[in-house]
Amino acid sequence: MKFHLDTAELYIPDGLPAEPALARTTHLCIAAHQDDIEIMAAAPILECFQHPDKWFTGVVVTDGRGSPRNGVYEHYTDEEMRLVRFKEQRKAAFVGDYAAQILLDYPSKIIKDRSKTAPVEDLVHILRLTRPQVVYTHNFADKHDTHVAVASRVVAALRQLAPEERPARLIGCEVWRALDWVQDEDKVAMDVSAHESLQHALLGVFDSQIAGGKRYDLASMGRRRANATYFESHGVDDAAGLSYGIDMTVLMTNPQLEVSEFIAAFIERFAQDVQNRIRRVNA
Repeated sequence: MKFHLDTAELYIPDGLPAEPALARTTHLCIAAHQDDIEIMAAAPILECFQHPDKWFTGVVVTDGRGSPRNGVYEHYTDEEMRLVRFKEQRKAAFVGDYAAQILLDYPSKIIKDRSKTAPVEDLVHILRLTRPQVVYTHNFADKHDTHVAVASRVVAALRQLAPEERPARLIGCEVWRALDWVQDEDKVAMDVSAHESLQHALLGVFDSQIAGGKRYDLASMGRRRANATYFESHGVDDAAGLSYGIDMTVLMTNPQLEVSEFIAAFIERFAQDVQNRIRRVNA
């Protein structure tokens, strides 16, 4: 398996050869940074965990060199942080029983440069090797530039596939900006009630971020619980945890659809709902 960067890695927790390890993939998550997968794709990880016929593969696109650092990591160089974050991502893949973990190692500036075709070519290669049923990535209302850039490259890669090569579904997930504002009928609500200890463990292996002053572990688990409680105002909780996404499959199947127009429609429906509610209670 060959990627554009010689520093890219393929890690297979159970030691299976690369080709069959990747071919067993049913659920694929393509994320910007180390720990993004575990924050936004808990649902497919849990769905595949210890399941004989479902396998989760993760792809991290960037190198992690520019992450904030504090505590024991305060004086680490960018290269030392890269090595730590790669190690942490491998740990998560092992704990979560992933089929495989791919680390493409691109600098964020490359991902955010649309003229650089190598990342998209690598993603096309991965998609053809894995042939997943569902792909998860960042949503286009995320407020992190690199996350939106990764989602854009994912869509570009999927559009290069023949129809028979494409997954059945593309889901955009929440990290830097929750999706609770999305209309309920537009939400993909994913139940993450099961295996809370596993979820804590997956988030907890990223010590370089937690010790560095970002409690992504507490924030992510809190968001899942909040989503479950605030999902329905007039009923009891049906789940202990929910993770939200939006269905972005149409961006894959309709290459003429502009990404900005696609996400603007969700925002417009939200704005209209707010306006209608205000008018209704003040009629």
